[in-house]
Amino acid sequence: MNLMAAISLFRKLLWQLRRRITERQFLLLTSVAVGVLAGGASITLKTFVFFVQDYLKNLRITETWSYGLVFLPLVGMLITVFLIKTFWENTFLKGIGAIVDSVRNKDGKLPFSQTYNHIFTSGITVGFGASAGVEAPIVATGAALGSNVADFVQLRHKDRTLMLACGIAAGIAASFNAPIAGVLFATEVFLVDISLASIVPVMLASATGALLSKIILNESILLHFEMKGAFNSDNFPFYIILGILTGLLSIWFSVVSKRVNALLGRFENVYVRATVAGLVLAGFVLIFPSFYGEGYYSIKDLANFHMYHLFEGSILGNFAERKTWFFILAVLASALLKPIATSLTLGGGGNGGQFAPSLFIGANAGFAFAQACHKFGFLSVSISNFTIVAMAGVLSGFFFAPMSAIFLIAELTHGYELMIPLMVVSALSYSVAVRFSSAKDRKAKPKPSADRQVLEKLHILRLMESDYDPLKSSMSIQEFIPILEGSVHNTFPVLGENGELVGILAFGKVKDWIFRKEYADVMTIGKLMRPPASIIQAEEDSMSLILEKFDSTKAFRLPVVGEGNKYLGFITKGLILSEYRKEILSDSSAS
Repeated sequence: MNLMAAISLFRKLLWQLRRRITERQFLLLTSVAVGVLAGGASITLKTFVFFVQDYLKNLRITETWSYGLVFLPLVGMLITVFLIKTFWENTFLKGIGAIVDSVRNKDGKLPFSQTYNHIFTSGITVGFGASAGVEAPIVATGAALGSNVADFVQLRHKDRTLMLACGIAAGIAASFNAPIAGVLFATEVFLVDISLASIVPVMLASATGALLSKIILNESILLHFEMKGAFNSDNFPFYIILGILTGLLSIWFSVVSKRVNALLGRFENVYVRATVAGLVLAGFVLIFPSFYGEGYYSIKDLANFHMYHLFEGSILGNFAERKTWFFILAVLASALLKPIATSLTLGGGGNGGQFAPSLFIGANAGFAFAQACHKFGFLSVSISNFTIVAMAGVLSGFFFAPMSAIFLIAELTHGYELMIPLMVVSALSYSVAVRFSSAKDRKAKPKPSADRQVLEKLHILRLMESDYDPLKSSMSIQEFIPILEGSVHNTFPVLGENGELVGILAFGKVKDWIFRKEYADVMTIGKLMRPPASIIQAEEDSMSLILEKFDSTKAFRLPVVGEGNKYLGFITKGLILSEYRKEILSDSSAS
């Protein structure tokens, strides 16, 4: 049996299953399947990065190989640029923004190549030590898997978007073994319609991804640490200061990213750009070894108070071994310069994300802040707790996602003792970031308007009118006259032998021929019909896209077709707007 035959057989089995269960049950089963695939992709990528880094670090080419490691990020970036340019130059979607754009403008359809190309490219980029994370590629891969699975099982547009969110949730959940954070990230950052009906599949997918991670991944691969002490309410004022500082750091991260990307954009040749960025990054890694790779090892060291590992092999090593102000400033410098290192990686052509760097920045900033408090005599400030909480602060401010930040850190620490400071720091950081960031930055996040959310509540099949009299293209004017006399409409669908839509006949087009008896038996509908201005796909088109089709064609009504272009009915713009108004009034009265 060849591949196509196997796929065909699998489709038939799916169809048989779908006929025996409800549509809701089939959607839940599909969400679990997406959870398995996206969770598996996340585990594959994390494991690949771990073993590549481990192999390269232990590869003793020369006795001074540890210094040669600083040039490995350059090698990884050049390989990544080559792969993208050679194989996926026109289809590679980089970054979370590309997913947002596809949901808004392309009905959530993502290319099949994205289900695997991020694993290769980001695995090489980060595995060779470039200063970025793999969470954004995991999100992109999970989203693509959800989109393509939805297409394979022929789900409608709204359910495809839901499967896309399931893939994102499962990927994040598997990456951190944090199912709640996976759900919140998918719904908060991507703002899928979070009704009870839609959140259950996302929860199932996220739980599936986290379960796979727990079963398969070694704890050393995951970002994992234990909280060292309970929350001390006496330190509440310091948490307020920390929240403001992490908000400012979030803005700094965003500004630096734009500036560095703009500078690197001046190099038109992608290989020259990658080389320049890689060489500068090598200098950073030489001074700050913690910039090598995702940075999760250094985060664990800080949270577990093993801070002197941070500068092993660095030219700052001799100075940073003592608990001095120099050491505190060096850690703070790590937080301030990490955005540059990450931007060099991404702007230089590497594939990765800013999720892990935001945690790195927060951990270093929180550690430095707590150490400074100790220097000033405030010994009750917990260095470990401030390190942990500050990660949530930067994550919240940079991604405008306070809920995701709070529960991610709470799940990573296996306890909710720090819930109060997590909430305070995340909320303050978010508020500072919103206050001082540009409106353009905030709009870049996928936050659909209330109008779009109301539109997506409307159902095509409920609004569709199916009482239009169908015609055959071979029908003569004489045969058409009785149908016209009994019809309440002045527009008619023209169908083929198998019920497929082949054209539209408007009364205005045929009225001049009705009274010309010499043509009554000669002139056919096929000669008078015209192609529709646009076609509504019942299983594919969102209500927003339908309105766009009405606006672009200036049509009053458009035909609706199903699979195989089978005619289903007509939908009018007036009825859509009427139902939209009812939904708005209903929501207003409910509130």
